Amino acid sequence: MSLNKICALSRPVRLGRSLFTARVPQTRDYLHHFQSRRGIRSSSRCLAYAKDLFLGKINKDEVFPYPEISNEELDELKQLVQPVEKFFNESVDSEKIDRQAVISDETMRGLKELGLFGIQIPEEYGGLGLSNTMYARLGEITALDGSIAVTLAAHQAIGLKGILLFGNDAQKEKYLPKLATGEHIAAFCLTEPGSGSDAGSIQTRATLTEDGKHFLLNGTKFWISNGGLADIMTVFARTEVVDKDGKKKDKITAFIVERAFGGVISGKPEDKLGIRGSNTCEVAFEDTKVPIENVIGEVGGGFKVAMNILNNGRFSMGSAGAGVIKKLIGLTAEYAGSRKQFNKRLSEFGMIQDKFATMTIYAYVMESMAYLTAGMMDRPGLPDCSLEAAMVKIFSSEGSWICVSEALQILGGLGFTKNYPYERYLRDCRILQIFEGTNEILRMFVALTGMQYAGNILTGKIKEMKKGNIAAFSSDVIFFPQESAKMLESNVFNFGLTVESLLSRYGKTIVDEQLVLKNVADVLINMYAMTAVLSRSTRSICIGLRNHDHEILIANTFCNDAHFKNNFMMTQLRRDVPENDGNSIKKIAQEVLAKRSYICSSPLERTF
Repeated sequence: MSLNKICALSRPVRLGRSLFTARVPQTRDYLHHFQSRRGIRSSSRCLAYAKDLFLGKINKDEVFPYPEISNEELDELKQLVQPVEKFFNESVDSEKIDRQAVISDETMRGLKELGLFGIQIPEEYGGLGLSNTMYARLGEITALDGSIAVTLAAHQAIGLKGILLFGNDAQKEKYLPKLATGEHIAAFCLTEPGSGSDAGSIQTRATLTEDGKHFLLNGTKFWISNGGLADIMTVFARTEVVDKDGKKKDKITAFIVERAFGGVISGKPEDKLGIRGSNTCEVAFEDTKVPIENVIGEVGGGFKVAMNILNNGRFSMGSAGAGVIKKLIGLTAEYAGSRKQFNKRLSEFGMIQDKFATMTIYAYVMESMAYLTAGMMDRPGLPDCSLEAAMVKIFSSEGSWICVSEALQILGGLGFTKNYPYERYLRDCRILQIFEGTNEILRMFVALTGMQYAGNILTGKIKEMKKGNIAAFSSDVIFFPQESAKMLESNVFNFGLTVESLLSRYGKTIVDEQLVLKNVADVLINMYAMTAVLSRSTRSICIGLRNHDHEILIANTFCNDAHFKNNFMMTQLRRDVPENDGNSIKKIAQEVLAKRSYICSSPLERTF
């Protein structure tokens, strides 16, 4: 059916207090809309899409139309993608990297020659100067080897990111050129033996020398990716700071530390389950003398630096995960199309088809979320996309684990052997739910940040908003397909009411209700995922991309499932549902933890 016919058949659809317009955009309308949207690069705005969902509000200007890159960027990207794909297909031996637990010097040289150590470093410092969107595209390829992906990410997504975001001109000029070429490798040193997710509890200390020219750094960092390779490290330590009242306080400060400063000791590489070729080790600092000019940002401002670095890099896990899943779909489809059982190809069995559909949907949603978020982050200034990036990380890390497991299952026993890459991908992707913020911590961050935002506004504005229409997508451009858009709108409206109810019920004690917050975060993640696929599929049909009907099918299927799950979770969150408190779950766990063991009697025991 043509777009013109769709236009003719479309009718207004009212849902609750909101109205989806009947007018469907023509291709030229859409092109004009996203071309004018490129003007966004010339002015800075504060983004709050995810936060506004807590108010039951859809801020369509933030997510529609789907982000575009310029023709120049697209041409440049095509020139970069081809040699990188060629290198990974022909020169990267992932089985050898995994077996020997090291990336060879030859492979490292190839990565450096391709410029992959300076993807986002500005051209003036010798890097490629790519946008977040372009970085995400290359991440689809580099993720095909988990060890290489982690090595590159530890270097630039977090290792040198502090210099990029908060470094002064002198620091950038001194360090970025050699980091861009890979002559120097970077690492991010935050985690400690007694401080994992609780970054604020670190004990590494930096003490100002008597002459006031250096800090002496002492302490130990743990689980440091590139820890044994790095020449330059972003290190976080406690420093004594005098506050406005003249009182001395301990605050975290970020430092640029060179291995050449001395007193930097790297431990033995960890023998890991997956990403075995990446270097992970303990790094100790013993009276390491760091010049005061190597402080990143302000003394005492290190926690902000750390959180911004981590928030900035998480989004790329979506495109990386999608890259792996798409690769596995191709490999597995080939096997399922040729392998026969019971005189039928595996691909003809319904449960096998279900697995392929699951992998396809996850890959599409992860791509959609990643590139939508990257587009938001590419806007001028430093837009706050921390919630969106965290949601991409949670969804993609868990989706990757599910999809790799499904792909392995299709191959059966073969997938369990080292003759095929499935078991390696399974081991490699398990870390995704742990590093750069565990998914449990990120769910708390997502839920509490949004609840706080809603709470601050709830006292006045939300009540006025609920008297009128909630924000629909547009008066002139809408999402395809309309039924799925209505599902999202319904979920968002009910989510706003649910949040208001929870804040009224718990108040500030909501911070202690982790099982409630988990459901809040999961509903939000689903709604953001629905937003991403609807925005992307709308773009695809409006500009006539090939297989756009397939995208609409995926979008409908995902949104229908997410809508059902969201309704169930929000029902559980209602104040009149006893299970909301999770008392049974808490009691089961507490009784087991009190005994430090499984406490049920064996079914073979008897009392007679």
